[in-house]
Amino acid sequence: MEQHARRTRVQAPHDAAATPWPWPVWALAGSMGGVALQLQQAALWPVGAYVVLLVAGLAVLWRLCRGHGRRGAPWLAVLALMAGALISSGGTGWRASGIAAQALDPALEGVDLVVTGLVDQMPQRVDGNLRFRLAVASAERAEGAGEGGSAVLLPPLLSLGWYAERERADTPPPAALPALHAGERWRMTVRLKAPHGSLNPHGFDYELWAWEQGIGANGSVRDGPRAAPPQRLAATWRRPVERLREATRDAIFAHVADAPAAGIIAALVTGDQAAIERDDWTVFRTTGVAHLMSISGLHITMFAWLAVGVGGALWRRSARLMLAWPAPQAALALGVALAAAYALFSGWGVPAQRTVCMLAVVSALRIAGVRWPWPCVWLLACAVVLALDPWALLQAGFWLSFVAVGVLFAAGSMPLQGGTGSGSQGGMRRVVAAAWRMCREQGVVTLALAPLGALLFQQLSLIGLVANALAIPWVTLVVTPLAMAGIALPFLWDLAAWAVQWLGAVLQWLAALPGASLALAAPPLWAAAAGVLGGVLLVMRLPWSLRLAGLPLLGVALLWQPARPPHGQFELIAADIGQGNAVLVRTARHSLLYDAGPAYGPRNDAGRRVLVPLLGALDERLDLLLLSHRDSDHTGGAAAVLAAQPAARLLASIEPAHPLQALRPAQRCEAGQQWTWDGVRFEVLHPLAADYAAALPPNALSCVLRIDNGQAAALLAGDIGKAQERELVQRGGPLRADVLLVPHHGSAGSSSEELLDAVQPGMAWVQAGYRNRFGHPAPAVTQALRARGVPLVESSRCGAIRWHSEAASAWQCEREQTRRYWRHSPR
Repeated sequence: MEQHARRTRVQAPHDAAATPWPWPVWALAGSMGGVALQLQQAALWPVGAYVVLLVAGLAVLWRLCRGHGRRGAPWLAVLALMAGALISSGGTGWRASGIAAQALDPALEGVDLVVTGLVDQMPQRVDGNLRFRLAVASAERAEGAGEGGSAVLLPPLLSLGWYAERERADTPPPAALPALHAGERWRMTVRLKAPHGSLNPHGFDYELWAWEQGIGANGSVRDGPRAAPPQRLAATWRRPVERLREATRDAIFAHVADAPAAGIIAALVTGDQAAIERDDWTVFRTTGVAHLMSISGLHITMFAWLAVGVGGALWRRSARLMLAWPAPQAALALGVALAAAYALFSGWGVPAQRTVCMLAVVSALRIAGVRWPWPCVWLLACAVVLALDPWALLQAGFWLSFVAVGVLFAAGSMPLQGGTGSGSQGGMRRVVAAAWRMCREQGVVTLALAPLGALLFQQLSLIGLVANALAIPWVTLVVTPLAMAGIALPFLWDLAAWAVQWLGAVLQWLAALPGASLALAAPPLWAAAAGVLGGVLLVMRLPWSLRLAGLPLLGVALLWQPARPPHGQFELIAADIGQGNAVLVRTARHSLLYDAGPAYGPRNDAGRRVLVPLLGALDERLDLLLLSHRDSDHTGGAAAVLAAQPAARLLASIEPAHPLQALRPAQRCEAGQQWTWDGVRFEVLHPLAADYAAALPPNALSCVLRIDNGQAAALLAGDIGKAQERELVQRGGPLRADVLLVPHHGSAGSSSEELLDAVQPGMAWVQAGYRNRFGHPAPAVTQALRARGVPLVESSRCGAIRWHSEAASAWQCEREQTRRYWRHSPR
């Protein structure tokens, strides 16, 4: 009896019910809050401030540990929250300060540098070009770059592009790029710049992604007559996993003739998501199965589950092993170890890291015999993941995975200790029960994550439940095992390709159904949180009177509509799309897009990357797409925009044989065209009808649009040159504008004195790429604007630019409105 009491006292701390004040749980919650607060900082504090926070948090934690045995002390929860917040915020800030100290020196941007380093990951070959990461060993200035030969300090990891194109227009194109493999040492001349991405409302934060990946600079390999050719120094034994991944990916593409199927197989085996065709990604997102087409948490969890089952069965066959370690615990450890190996082979991406951490935490608690309520286990897993990668808190995958797991726990669909099914159940009944459980869990997750999908992706797949019911077992139990087994038996890749093709045909049919997906406006954070809470209430095992209370909360997120300008007013949003034009004009009930940005490559453009997501986030239904002229930096994203906006008319100066005419017949823009929307007047000022017959160059035919509500005006001038500017002034029409979209991105051949004097702009906008090779805006244009006291707003420094006619003298910069310490601040 006495021994039993002593054993009970020893085991009591493991039972949550035996601890009256579980201060460690509050410390975990505080650690998440501390990370969230630190990630809101616009600029980093001195590193000493973070050290003080960290030391203070550790001191509070030590005090809590010393006083752990005390009962009846309600202040322990407050101290635990404080300790967790101080430690996590101080630790995150300290790490961030170390990363920031390794940033690229701005004086080295655009300078030719000779770098020696190791190819860090398997390279990506796209459209004949190479993208790869280089771990820097040494660097120096190139000869002729000023102080040639002097050593320089660079960030540890570079992201480089090696482009198969002419160095200059008068030089011949180079031969095919040489093979580049992970683990090789190279010496090459590069030109670098700080990681700088497009920054738009609800858009992808490339700079955060680069920060999290450890990429300190982007650049290009110099392979022209003015630079020494890249030189392969040696093949090393380093990066063996990356070399194996690369060899496996290349073997898949060499064996499987169907390139789209090969790309999906390569993504499932090696984690190379870039191998999947963009059109396939569109189908996967429409049907809600995109999470299955790469190494996801589901794949790693299923792999761990299989490893646990097989490992446990094998372990039980050895009496010696059973005596050394119980089979259930050994199987859990083996499952986590093999899952980590699988995640490492797949590239050790952030989602894979999160899943391995979650599995390790839950398995460690089970092995230790700790019985915590599910919220405590959930908090512990979150805290461990954020301790390893604090910036994961701002990634969509973190919230999707952890909210999904939390919802399943809350709904009773995922008991922590697992269930013990009735042994009397027949095989068919078990199969039916498992199928019903899987369908219920998928329905629960789909309903609860719908508000998050609206916030993160502005899309809700209405056929996602059906598509996932088919795709989850097919991909997890058929495609992925065949793809993985193909590493040893390559002929199995043919079977995997057949399975992928069959699934692709079904998904394409589902995606083509009317109403397959629903476009949703991006709700604010508070509305999305309310929607998630509403979804959780609906799926929890509660009385229906409480469940139905979740419907209005869910509706707040799913029915959210962004505010529009009042009648008689309008607003402009100049998207941050790099070197090109794209300006969204919104009135009370109508919208127009002026130009559609550049094409970044054959399979990537501003329409897909920036404009379609932006229009979706604002729930815009375009009435008109106006393309100023045919140049690719103005029409590159038009095809994607037209595909996403079937009701939009097309007004342009493109020729009748232009490929876009096959997608949507275009009306020719001519001076004198005008219309009124919601009290706002639109007028085309250029070109004249006679200009088309004169065979002018495309820039000279740019459609110039003036927008006016009687109080404020904007002039969008395309790429017209000084000759066309003089013609506009000589015609004598109204040109005065509060906003001038500077012609031709601020080139020296535009923005004449006559035009600037006639427009008298209150501000001038330039949409151009960061450190673009054209030098836009030209110094002469900048000087002319400065001499007239006109503020110059550049998208490369400002991000997306937003302006309202109600406050005609003010503008908003996305980069200023959402400043964070990891974002680039151009000088």
